[in-house]
Amino acid sequence: MTARVAVLVPVHDQAAFLPRALESLLAQEETGWEAVVVDDGSREPVAAPADPRLRLVRTDDNRGLGAALNRALEETTAPVVAYLPADDVWFPAHLATLLAALDGGAVLARAELAEPADTPYAQLVQVAHRRTADRWTERAELETDDLDRLMWARVAARGATTGTGRVTCAWTRHPGQRSRAIRESSDGGLNVFRTRYRVAGPLRFASTDGARTDEVARYARFRGRAYPPSPDGLRVLVVGELAFNPERVLALAERGHSLTGLWTDQALGDATVGPLPFGHVPDLDRDRWRDEVAALAPDVVWAQLNWRAVPFAHAVRSAFPDLPFVWHFKEAPQRSVVRGEWPLLADLVCGADAVLLATEEERDWFALALSGRVDPARLGVLDGDLPKRDWLDAPRSPRLSDADGQPHAAVVGRPSGLDLDWVLELAGRGVHTHLYGQVRAPGPTGSWTGWLDDALARAPGSVHVHRAVGPEDWVRELSRYDAGWLHRFDSTNGGDLRRAGWDDLNSPARLPVLLAAGLPLLQQANPGSLVSVERVLRADGTGLFYRSADDVAAALHEELATRSGHAAAMAARERHVFDAHADRLVDLFRSVTR
Repeated sequence: MTARVAVLVPVHDQAAFLPRALESLLAQEETGWEAVVVDDGSREPVAAPADPRLRLVRTDDNRGLGAALNRALEETTAPVVAYLPADDVWFPAHLATLLAALDGGAVLARAELAEPADTPYAQLVQVAHRRTADRWTERAELETDDLDRLMWARVAARGATTGTGRVTCAWTRHPGQRSRAIRESSDGGLNVFRTRYRVAGPLRFASTDGARTDEVARYARFRGRAYPPSPDGLRVLVVGELAFNPERVLALAERGHSLTGLWTDQALGDATVGPLPFGHVPDLDRDRWRDEVAALAPDVVWAQLNWRAVPFAHAVRSAFPDLPFVWHFKEAPQRSVVRGEWPLLADLVCGADAVLLATEEERDWFALALSGRVDPARLGVLDGDLPKRDWLDAPRSPRLSDADGQPHAAVVGRPSGLDLDWVLELAGRGVHTHLYGQVRAPGPTGSWTGWLDDALARAPGSVHVHRAVGPEDWVRELSRYDAGWLHRFDSTNGGDLRRAGWDDLNSPARLPVLLAAGLPLLQQANPGSLVSVERVLRADGTGLFYRSADDVAAALHEELATRSGHAAAMAARERHVFDAHADRLVDLFRSVTR
């Protein structure tokens, strides 16, 4: 019998789900199908039942959903195409119902799900369409959870689409879903995706939560460079994750040191892990990392950076106690306490050969918290997430205020401490707020979703939303503004670090970003409290301090008149790049290897 439907079954590391999916295929009332299971580089055995209509093909490594589905299209010929991901399931009438819908002349039909997926696009398991010349977008062009962009929109443009109106399939929610690895609202993101699928090169990446990144363009300048090792260069094993500014490590490669990466598999979406998209830092296999670290025998282990890296860094330190070990920590000890990982963090701080912390206040906090266990003289200060200096060399743009005479201030990342009332107060004083890179994600990152639409409706000329700005565009894009917002918060420590919170100790990642563009920083004053960023801004002369919206407006108008904050930012920005501190870091490495 000639097959009426080609069933495409992609699978990657979901072998435990596959039998359920294939059983639901074999149970279909419509029996005129051919199916291809594409094992897209799974690290576990994948098997399929013996049936002449069913074939299994494999790829040696993971090439991505688009490539797997295109391979299945090439392996089949039936005039209608349907999709059965390994972790989903069809009910017996599914294929028959979709075929009946297509018999009415539509090019694409969509079944209903047993439980809504809450995505703007149809899931694979729902859809059948006529075979066309269209092919799935592959990884080299784009990785996204948006199936409309990957395929559905192109097929739908060829004719009518329809729905069956019947629930004939189930989309399975579980932590291993590809879409969850992509979407920030599911605790995913670019680096969660990268580490799960072990993507070896730079990504063009987009999430329907709002994040878009083109690493191919961003890191082209670094990928084309050569970094020859120096005869006296160190072999540095970089352990953990690299947060927002991963290319900073190339400052060590420029100095002739050899870098190798060993990455946590628990990073957040914006916490960079390898394979690094700019190259030059080969990875150890994390599945057999103990053997590979022993074979590498690095001169020094440089473990970092935030709380997500603590358990893995501790495991490496415990496995190799005789290797020189530098623990470089940025934020946040309070988070490690909440997660029950404070004993691990304390062991790292006390047991490492040297420790670097983000700020003087954070250093002093650890000295108090581990009094009697750690020698304060072993605790140094270096913000571990400073950007590379290369991004400073870019043209500036004309300021918006030079054209309209009104102050404009930028927010990069989550609008920490900003809310509807505050933004409207600013708008009422003629202050424009420009929000960059907002994503629809849980927790503080997505808190803006509760008030942004209202703010846009009530102050449409004063509240502006922009796509995220990458380092290649920091100077060009952000130099249009008069100032940048740091976190807005009330400190309650009263000068006692024992009462300090995360904001008191932290050096915000947006600080060097805004300085790169020559922007002074809007920072709420907290008199009587110890706040690291306030101390730095006052020392550099880069702060515009306030307590009220009137203060903000007054400070910004003074800045428009004098540009003194801009001058201070331009003078300070060279100190807020990683390259400025790389030699000091290398000296520290050498001191622990002797």
